[in-house]
This record gives sequence, C-alpha cells and structure tokens, in this order.
Amino acid sequence: MHPRIDLLLALALLAAAAWPLQAGDSDAAARGKKALETRAFTPSPWPFAAYDNVWKAWTPKLDKKPTDYDRAFREHYGLHAAPYENGKYPMGLRPGTFLLFKGLTTDCMLCHGGSILGKSYVGLGNSSLDIQAFFEDLNRTAGIARKLPHTFSNVRGTSEAGAMAVFLHSFRNPDLSLRLTTRHKWELKDDLCEDVPAWWLLKKKKTMYHTGGANSRSVRSIMQFMLTPNNSLATFETEEPVFRDIQAYILSLEAPKYPFPINAKLANTGRKLFVKNCAKCHGTYGEDWTYPNKVIPLKEIDTDPARYHGLPVALGEFYNESWFAKEKPAGYKSMQTAGYQAPPLDGVWATAPYFHNGSVPSLYHVLNSKARPKIFTRSFRTDEADYDKNNVGWKVQILRASPGTNVPGIERRKVYDTTQPGRGNGGHTYGDAFTDDERRAVVEYLKTL
Repeated sequence: MHPRIDLLLALALLAAAAWPLQAGDSDAAARGKKALETRAFTPSPWPFAAYDNVWKAWTPKLDKKPTDYDRAFREHYGLHAAPYENGKYPMGLRPGTFLLFKGLTTDCMLCHGGSILGKSYVGLGNSSLDIQAFFEDLNRTAGIARKLPHTFSNVRGTSEAGAMAVFLHSFRNPDLSLRLTTRHKWELKDDLCEDVPAWWLLKKKKTMYHTGGANSRSVRSIMQFMLTPNNSLATFETEEPVFRDIQAYILSLEAPKYPFPINAKLANTGRKLFVKNCAKCHGTYGEDWTYPNKVIPLKEIDTDPARYHGLPVALGEFYNESWFAKEKPAGYKSMQTAGYQAPPLDGVWATAPYFHNGSVPSLYHVLNSKARPKIFTRSFRTDEADYDKNNVGWKVQILRASPGTNVPGIERRKVYDTTQPGRGNGGHTYGDAFTDDERRAVVEYLKTL
C-alpha cells in the first residue's frame, strides 16, 4: 500500500487540541485569525466536483440532489456554517492545491469548529461530526478506492485522533524526512473515542491533551496535522511563525455566555458547593480565578482507561527526539502522566457531551453516575430544540440495545454504546454524594461559568 494516498486520506483528523500559555499581542492574534480562516496547510485530496456529487454516495440513496444542498451537506456530516467568509463550504472544508492542481482540502475547524444553539463558533469542539463518513464518501466520489488506513471514528461526534498521531508520525524520521518503504511498527489503536476540547480552555492550562502529556506553550505541537508527504521540513520551518500567530488568536478566544435565564439564588448555593467540593481540581472562576492544572491519577478518577493507555510509549520517545520537541528556546517534550487532566470549566454549558470520550450527555449526568444512560442516541443537530436546559447538555433518546452490524455505518455511529471499548461512562463519582437538590444547584452555577 503506497503511503502517499493513505496520508492524504487522513489530512485533518489529528486534532490540534494544544495551544501555548502565553497570550499574544493583538496584531499577532489578528494575523492568526486571518491565517486560520483563509489558508489551507495541507494539500487537496479531492477535486471540487467531489463536493457537488458526494450526495450520490449517501445512504439511503437519493434520486436527486437535495434542494438547499449546502445545508443538506452540513447536516449529513455534522458540519456547520462558517462564521467567516468561506464561500459555499462549511467550517472545516476549503479550497486548496495539490502540486499544480486546485481542489478541496480540510482545515482545523473540521473538528474544532462547532455549533451550539444554532450558532457556529471557531474553537468549539464539533460534537456532531461523522468524520468516518465524511472521508469515506468524499474519497469514493473522487475515485479514491483505497480503504481508510484505520478507523477515523467509532461514534459520531468523536474521533480517533490518537490513531492519526501514530499513523502520521510513523512515516517520518526525527528530522521529518520521509520513510516511504519502512514505517515505524508502532501499535495503532483506533478505539480510543476522543471528544474534542474547546480551544478557549488552553489559555489557562500549562499542559494539554486529555492526559496532560504535553506542554501547552509549544507551537510546533499544533503543527502535527501537517505531516503529509508533500510537507517537508522546509515547509514546517516556513509556517512556524504563522502558527505562532494562530496560537495568539487561539489564546484570544473567549467562551460564550449562557444565553438563558439563571436562578441567581440557586446558582449562589451551587457556587458554595462547587468551591468546597470541585474547585480543588477544576479551579475557581471570576476576576481572581485560579486553576491548579491537576492530572488526576487513573485509579482515582476511574474513567475509561483506553485513551490513557492508547498511545504507544515508542511514539513519545520518537516525538522527544524529533523536530517537534526541539522548539526554541527550551524545547517541549512529551511527558508520561498518571491519569487525566481535570480541565477548566469556562463555557462548560456549551461543551457537551462530557468526559474525555464524550460518554456523558449532560452536566447532571456528570454529577450523578447512577443516572447516566448506557446506550443512547441524539439528533446531532444543535438548535435550541435539541438542547437540554434542565440537565445542561444534549437531549438524548435512551435505547435498549445497539443496532446490529447490518445497519449502515452512518446510522450505527449515531448510537453511543457505553459497553464498547473506549466508551465507558464510569468514574468521576464525586457528585454522587450530593443530594439531588444540591446537584441541581451545582448545575445552575455551572451555567454561569
């Protein structure tokens, strides 16, 4: 199997969920915003016609092209209208080039462009995306017959970003030269089921990724998705200043405010409970906020361990010898940790589903482990009608069983089955000690963050 095509199939999946701690100046942020919203950093694997004709690959089959096609395309794959000029394309898809040919490619907002209450936001994780169907269908329409090199997603709204990291790095030497004939033989696991964290959280964090295994000040780490065969070391070095500006823009992002009425008295009760029981891990909020940047040992947090164990140690060792870890002035190496990082909770009302694997649909369920649904689905739309104001998260339909293997993949991936590998919803039982009234008060307070 020739790696060039396989790498092009996987351009956008490595979610760049890592951004530096230092705030940039306003000019740098403006340059970064422009670069992020107008430029492509990976070559184009698909012709423009693939977008216009991909409906022919949809299941169930259609007799004719849908009216309001751009909207139908977005809804089919869980993409969102761009809040910036992007032609007819949704966030995450844009024109680009491959050698001398123009076509379509992806960008960071495929995974990091989300929607809440029908409004699109750069930096909100895309919890609606079926990235598996997106790549499979566009490849098929473009005449790329090869099977995807690994599973891109097992359940809609999550991705196998860890597998993409392993895959992309396996074709490189530490100096980023290509190894086209002998890949690194690292174990690749594609059942880690990763939720995409919000970009605006990184301004508070010293470490990043779900395990806190990398330094959030690194610029080079956010360039890993560029590891495609046409991007040489010279390309990475040329683009590094651009990504320093993108970093400044990311650090300027603010969480959206909860738009509905809040019971101030109940929220104040919840604040006191939160400070007493939750702040030691998740920090305090307001003008004099604090954030402890704690990684909670796996044996204590007891959430699904697949992501923690999912990346090979050899990959970290390779990364620490590579160009990515030799960033000036100090270099930023990957780190082994004991568990999962407790994130800041700014804008937490907008970031459902919860946990590192997206296994918990609402904040109420985060605080009540016994009430968490075992198998469920949802609309994967993001309008007000799909939002659960009471529990704060997504409205779900509880199912008795998962669909069988004879159901098309795009329908199977709409069901979250917490009995499957990487998708467990156990652990984080700290809210179980609350009474239900106390739990509701904490949820009310979390709306204010």
